[in-house]
Amino acid sequence: MTSLFRAIFPNTARPLVAMAHVPALPGTPLYDAAGGVDALVEHVQRDVDVLVEAGFDAVMFCNENDRPYELHAGPEASAVMARVVTECRPAAIPFGVDFLWDPRIALATAVATGASFLREVVSGVWESDMGLWNTDAAATLRERRRLDAGDIAILMNISPEFASPIGTRSFAQIAKSTVVSSLADGILVSGPMAGAGPDTAVLREVREAVDAVDPEVPVILNTGARAETIAEMLTIADGCIVGSSLKVDGHTWNRVDPDRARRFVDAARR
Repeated sequence: MTSLFRAIFPNTARPLVAMAHVPALPGTPLYDAAGGVDALVEHVQRDVDVLVEAGFDAVMFCNENDRPYELHAGPEASAVMARVVTECRPAAIPFGVDFLWDPRIALATAVATGASFLREVVSGVWESDMGLWNTDAAATLRERRRLDAGDIAILMNISPEFASPIGTRSFAQIAKSTVVSSLADGILVSGPMAGAGPDTAVLREVREAVDAVDPEVPVILNTGARAETIAEMLTIADGCIVGSSLKVDGHTWNRVDPDRARRFVDAARR
């Protein structure tokens, strides 16, 4: 792994990162105005407590229920995310942030809250549920430099959910060039949507492609991690990010199920 990512998990070979999904934020269609921001904090705090107790190596906060997702969010998104993360961040393990799908918001929240890493799509052009999606890795990394936040690892998703690439390059080719040209601190491999994993062959091809240019860069399973298959996946990937399979009935927007969370950690450790 890169020294930046390894510094976050110095004694963990394959980190297990659990998602703390933040309910819909103010201004989005599914926002619970009656509960307000206090309800967001209560919901997320309960899930974080369960995930820490289950033994995960890190937690990542994400605005998972801000459907339909925006490519350019407003300042209120960063402000509310920063409040929720600040009040709910775990004391004993590292944490990261993600914002679907605006890296400016994720980076601002990470800086404001003291996060160790963030997850975003920062390179490539995609056709997606959100329309044509054009990213800017140069702007994201320059903003990190401007904010003196070089210690925040940027994990780059090269196969985002709800989208497909414009062009003919394979995900292995995209991963290789993202490491070289976009200076990724980690490569994330996803399935077609939240809760769905990538094809094992694709994950392996990405792993081999990244190894060919910089074997120190971690390749991380980003979606579809399940207790039943995580042992196999971790023979290829350097860690995983998991959310949906930890929830009650395996449904993305339900609360975290303590039994599912413990079962997942046990399976991964074995």
